[in-house]
Amino acid sequence: SFAVHNSPLSEAAALGFEFGYSAHNPQALVIWEAQFGDFANGAQVIIDQFIVSARKKWGQTPALVMLLPHGYEGQGPEHSSARLERFLQLAAEDNIRVANCTTAAQYFHLLRRQVVRPWRKPLIVMTPKSLLRHPEAVSRLEELSRGRFRGVLPDLPNKRVRRFLLCWGKVYYALGAARRSSGKDDVAIIRLEQLYPFPLAQLEAVLAPYPSQAE
Repeated sequence: SFAVHNSPLSEAAALGFEFGYSAHNPQALVIWEAQFGDFANGAQVIIDQFIVSARKKWGQTPALVMLLPHGYEGQGPEHSSARLERFLQLAAEDNIRVANCTTAAQYFHLLRRQVVRPWRKPLIVMTPKSLLRHPEAVSRLEELSRGRFRGVLPDLPNKRVRRFLLCWGKVYYALGAARRSSGKDDVAIIRLEQLYPFPLAQLEAVLAPYPSQAE
């Protein structure tokens, strides 16, 4: 079954309820989406006291998902930051997941992983609204029906690469457009899709084919 509900504008109450529901109904994929990422400000006590410390403090393993729109997209500075830095400061001992997907398939597999994994952790996703309608952020059906979530997305290997850029989120598409307009083919753009836990082994594998002297 699939259900969508509007919640009252009491972020602490709404997120607290969703946390409790996800903790007591582990078979459900519970997602709380803020209209703007900074709406999490009103629920900071739930994040600090319950979500990031669920296992250590309360002995609970909820798989709650928080979708927080992030990035300057026409709604003013106060609505433009989901305070990514707060979640990274609260991340320790593998307590949460922090991600930002750049394709539809990555987003699908990230949510699917929340359900199929035997051990459950809260998931924080930065969700730029512009990627919902970006013509390049699409995926083929076979990319959804096969594969899995990847913490790092590689660029096309090129032995002439003199520099590679590591980026996260929607800035990838701006960098790609700039690369196409400049006609340069010696710069690789590599996407980090998960910031915590940091996918170091995956990143090392992606960087391995590039020249060792690349910047």
